[in-house]
Amino acid sequence: MATLYIGIGSNLGDRRANCMRALELMNESGMTVTTKSSFYETEPWGMKEQPLFMNMAVIVETGLSAQAALASLKCIEEKMGRQESGRWGPRCIDLDILFYDDEIIAEKDLRIPHPLLHKREFVLLPLIEIAPDKRHPVLLKTVRQLMEELNNVQHTECKKQV
Repeated sequence: MATLYIGIGSNLGDRRANCMRALELMNESGMTVTTKSSFYETEPWGMKEQPLFMNMAVIVETGLSAQAALASLKCIEEKMGRQESGRWGPRCIDLDILFYDDEIIAEKDLRIPHPLLHKREFVLLPLIEIAPDKRHPVLLKTVRQLMEELNNVQHTECKKQV
């Protein structure tokens, strides 16, 4: 079994319900959600003129390869009605593989660890809640250290939801 860390986001429709539905579909797709963060309401990243996001992070156990997990997550996004809206555009659901065990994968359609996770507060904040000591296999820093470095450079407003 592999341990998979996934970032989840939604900024269209019932954002919280979309995230929860994605968790249900993961559990039905060969991925067992073992740990989940709180929800965080965050500013859009990249393309600012769109609704606020609801973000969270989860840890799952799976027998799927990284490539099969990606295919399964893309299928979940499609099943939930995600449509292409341009890079960083609005979406009903976004599922990103952040880490797959300690593997480093650099393929055309799959990069693990996620190449931008260390630059995104909306990823690090929920991730630090559930895996603060998880070490980035390329940068060789923990999630907590990456968050501290990001806070020294920039800070956006993330609101934890109860």
